[in-house]
Amino acid sequence: MAAPSCTVNIVDTIHVSAPAGSVPTTTLPLNYLDLPWFPSVPMQSLFFYEFPHSTAHFMQKTLPVLKHSLSLTLQHFFPLAAKLMCPPPPLKPYILYTDDGGDSVPLVVAESTADVNRLIANNFPRDFKSLHPYVAELPHSTMLSNGIRVLPVMAIKVTVFPNVGVCIGLAHNHVAADGSAFMHFVRCWSSVCKSNGDSAFLDIDASRRPVHNRDVFDDPNGCSNEALRFYWHWISSWRENLGPTKEISSADKVRATFVLTKDQIAKFKQQLATQCKNKSSNDSEQLLISTFVATCSIMWICMIKSEENNQISSNARDDDDDDDTLYYFLFAVDCRSRTKFPLPVTYFGNCLAPGIIKAKKCDLMGSNGIVTAAEAIAKKVKVMESGALEEAQKGMAKLEEMFRSGHHVAVSGSPKFRVYDMDFGWGRPKKVEYIHIDDGGSLSINDSRDESGGMEVSLVLSKNQMDAFTSKLAEYLKAF
Repeated sequence: MAAPSCTVNIVDTIHVSAPAGSVPTTTLPLNYLDLPWFPSVPMQSLFFYEFPHSTAHFMQKTLPVLKHSLSLTLQHFFPLAAKLMCPPPPLKPYILYTDDGGDSVPLVVAESTADVNRLIANNFPRDFKSLHPYVAELPHSTMLSNGIRVLPVMAIKVTVFPNVGVCIGLAHNHVAADGSAFMHFVRCWSSVCKSNGDSAFLDIDASRRPVHNRDVFDDPNGCSNEALRFYWHWISSWRENLGPTKEISSADKVRATFVLTKDQIAKFKQQLATQCKNKSSNDSEQLLISTFVATCSIMWICMIKSEENNQISSNARDDDDDDDTLYYFLFAVDCRSRTKFPLPVTYFGNCLAPGIIKAKKCDLMGSNGIVTAAEAIAKKVKVMESGALEEAQKGMAKLEEMFRSGHHVAVSGSPKFRVYDMDFGWGRPKKVEYIHIDDGGSLSINDSRDESGGMEVSLVLSKNQMDAFTSKLAEYLKAF
């Protein structure tokens, strides 16, 4: 399953900043919803588009508009061109944008000979490293003389597949913005680009502008102090010029994307709702089996069972992994519409709460495992509707418990991002991928490109486990 050989040549490297004088020097504090993301890997996404033009055409005609529209958009989304300032304890980190300090976003332009249609194909596994040449890489951190470590926030890589397609690779530090905020930036950038550099709608329509005030959050439980201690521990773990230590798996991994149709999901939802109702002894408790709940339930169970099959076939079962072992499932909930104080949907920063579910292995591996999973996820979604921010305030301790377990699956992305609406003027994306799930233990979810109500689910597993996952998913699709 090795990736076909191809060449990727760097054509140009430029830096794009907001228009001179458009943004004053600004310091933004970080709150307890931002700080826990410091250890996170950069968020990396790839947007593939059809582009039936040569590289020369791109450089002469397309790139100038792309750069100009990016500059205009950064005027409003300036934290992405700023710096994360990370002082040692007991000082607090912050975001700093300097108007005269050359703050900008690196943009690399490349050309590739790869078969782009193979890269973006669905429903069959391919070498997970095949997408890595198109991923934007954040520049290295630097250390100031006063001991403050400086981290870049965003990088962009645009790869042209001559006469076939183009890929926009984006990477950003999660501390600066969550997925909702970042996709707001991508949507605005693509709209300005599609309009050939006209940013009038950003200047006129205040409902589109990002809001950067991070002082709006109450902290009655002292969450900031706990988050700061977490940050101080993280910054103290840095090795000079190398960053925090991080284990990298050398397993032979493959990536696959599975498309669930609207009709398939409708059947899942109907049958799961019926089974959950029959199982429940409390008639007053009506659980909503949404598209999200149904999709996550099936994917979680398939991942658990494929892992179990893989361990059995390789004689690698953990003796301590008995029927009472707890398995965890994590999804993020956007708190913007779930706070007791006014918070606009365009708030630019982190506003996520961790929805953490746990269940015993015996219940998940049993014949009603999907029902158990659906009940647990639906109940947590219901709790989060009214108490998301409270969950965020106590989320760090629960996350530490989950990560210690060794048995957890996390969800990245959201169908609410509407990633297939990001049109830079070349039509809708042909494929969108999240590369930061490559470490394993995660899956990404998007809305379907080709059908309203459908879902795309991508994941990275070992080859043997992916085979088992594919087989198990096919069984469930047939059964439902």
